[in-house]
Amino acid sequence: MSTVSRAVRFRPCIDIHNGKVKQIVGSTLRDGTRPGDAASETPATNFETEIPSTAYAEMYKRDGIYGGHAILLSKDEATTRAAMEATRAFPGGLQIGGGVNPSNAKQFLDAGASHVIVTSYVFRDGMLNEDALSEMVRAVGPDKLVLDLSCRLDASDGQYKVVTDRWQKWTDLAVDSATLERLAKCCDEFLVHGVDVEGMKLGIDLKLVELLGAFCPIPVTYAGGARSLEDLELVKASGRGVVDITVGSALDCFGGALKYDDVVAWHNAQKELVVEQK
Repeated sequence: MSTVSRAVRFRPCIDIHNGKVKQIVGSTLRDGTRPGDAASETPATNFETEIPSTAYAEMYKRDGIYGGHAILLSKDEATTRAAMEATRAFPGGLQIGGGVNPSNAKQFLDAGASHVIVTSYVFRDGMLNEDALSEMVRAVGPDKLVLDLSCRLDASDGQYKVVTDRWQKWTDLAVDSATLERLAKCCDEFLVHGVDVEGMKLGIDLKLVELLGAFCPIPVTYAGGARSLEDLELVKASGRGVVDITVGSALDCFGGALKYDDVVAWHNAQKELVVEQK
């Protein structure tokens, strides 16, 4: 059970699709089976901008908000270029994910990413592939690896199961105390999207946050549904002070109502509280 005393952090994001910064409803993003497949090309989009990825990276750098996620949501040159430019604009400040594998991980780290985030590469046929995981660890080292255990609630057994391949494919891996304890030896952090609420601004998946707070032995970031400062406080309390939080679509810099500056102020207040407690 987690008992670490630390400041809960706001983790920013830069989601990139077809070279542009966007906020989408994650469960609507699919790889099409043929060119022109609308499911792959027109995911439900909450926000899209012509503002470059570097502007967001520079804003996070200015505010000293480290540990954010630059995510490649499509497999094209413009998206890769935008992600690389963002990491170069904030060296050591961003993690990068989306299609990461042992062959391309080094280029992202060399561009300035602090970590690479991996999900689909380490799963095969709905199961965790230990050989692929070992290959990934050898390629970058556990200290540079973030495992994405984004998951959905399986109604058949009441367990959260990891979903991969743009969150469309179920795996048999349950996100539970045993899984978190075992995989913590292979990576530096976990990233966990509550897929059923991701991008919907409907509030957080409280049960999932409680699970992470109770059993995660290393840093973990929860993403999905946060829409207010009250939600951030709820993650802090339900996650026992050890679960960090990503806010995306709800922020005013992504077209939402929640002020980015207010979230930064909340983030800074958490650090001050820990200093006072010490």
